[in-house]
Amino acid sequence: MALSTTTYLVFLIVVYFFYWSLGRNRRVALGVILVADYVFYASWSLVYLALIPVAASLDYWIGKALESRKEPVVRRALVTGSVTMNVGLIGSAKYLPLVGALFGSVGAHSWTGWTLPLSLSFYGFQAMTYTIDLYRRDAKSARSYLAYLGTVSFFPTTLAGPITRVADLLPQWDKSVSTLTAGEGGRALFLIGLGFLKKFLIADYLGEQLVNRVFDLPKLYSGSEVLLGVYGYAFQLYYDFSGYTDIALGSALLLGIRLPVNFNRPYEAENIADFWRRWHISLSNWLRDYLFFSLPGKRTRLMPYINLVLTFAIGGLWHGARWTFGVWGLLHGLGLGVTRAWQFWRGRRKASPNPLLRVLRMLLAFHFVVFAWIFFRASSVESARDVIGQIASGTVAWGNVSHGFLVVLAIAVAAHYWPKAWYQRCHIAFSNAPFYAQAAALALLALAIQYVAGTGATPFVYQRF
Repeated sequence: MALSTTTYLVFLIVVYFFYWSLGRNRRVALGVILVADYVFYASWSLVYLALIPVAASLDYWIGKALESRKEPVVRRALVTGSVTMNVGLIGSAKYLPLVGALFGSVGAHSWTGWTLPLSLSFYGFQAMTYTIDLYRRDAKSARSYLAYLGTVSFFPTTLAGPITRVADLLPQWDKSVSTLTAGEGGRALFLIGLGFLKKFLIADYLGEQLVNRVFDLPKLYSGSEVLLGVYGYAFQLYYDFSGYTDIALGSALLLGIRLPVNFNRPYEAENIADFWRRWHISLSNWLRDYLFFSLPGKRTRLMPYINLVLTFAIGGLWHGARWTFGVWGLLHGLGLGVTRAWQFWRGRRKASPNPLLRVLRMLLAFHFVVFAWIFFRASSVESARDVIGQIASGTVAWGNVSHGFLVVLAIAVAAHYWPKAWYQRCHIAFSNAPFYAQAAALALLALAIQYVAGTGATPFVYQRF
């Protein structure tokens, strides 16, 4: 049940009505959320009805033990057990088929094709925030078993985040109101509609019109077409992922829950550190708080830079068992290391406010990110090399580039850089509009999607991670 499907919208409407009609009783409302979570998981595979409750229950009781026990050895063993279990869940979806393929010849062939249809990465990340926070004494354990189960597997965040700290989400179930205001409902519908627009009318269109073909067979295209395809992928990925995030944020807001912002105009970043404060913010915060600060090593001047590179190398390989993801992670780790070293050397001197220099910094950061995206998107290092080689060839031809692609790419670029105030005005205007005006706008959006993307949506890019 992908978030971009009609099935999901029907499911969300059903959950909405049951949740708010029963919302006066907190336990019943939490029960509705928990049932919704497990129905969502079961729509992918019934195996999750065994995995998720067991894993969540173990973490809940580990959390209770972490809060009550004081012995360092015991507490370390408890948090290690939780981390091992959740990392194992993540790895089972990503790497078990690879291990099976490697060892199939020695009798493991019976499970070489076994795989989970839905990665548990984002569930595992959220679950680990709970036990690690308790281990560090940065949070208190959940008072309600039911609330913890519903929170850690909250369905809008299941596929691709945003990664939400369980300790931040738990208090939001204690509502003093039993209904949703018209303003909040309007904001939620705006976000959901915006997410569908980004996904169907921009991301999928860019992918189908040029990007996918360029990366599948780069040698069939001119250097200029491949370069345009690479630029197109940068915006396809952004609109695909931020579109999912908007739908997730809107879905949660319909239930009165506020999830953290995950994107903030990432291609306006002036350096790589700034980019990671704007792109997939919840993941970069997780990597910083739960991986970078947990890495061993003496606190020398050099060690933080080594740990930065190591953190992003691990973050790259988290995306999948491919060398291209490792290269992508290393590039960003090295870019961050160089940026931090430059900032340390510069000291407290601020970057020049000169608008021209700011634009130059943005262009440099953007092209570094785009270059790294080549490895992220390519199916192999050889394929990435072919893409780079075609661009370097300098050949120019535009026969495979449609006018529609150019128009949508131009709209994507303009929408990314247009003033924030315009976006806020649109958001407020939609939220304050009468319900029939909101319904008309959403109906027009549905017609546009049906016209442009009548064949249906491709899966969200980050859904497989």
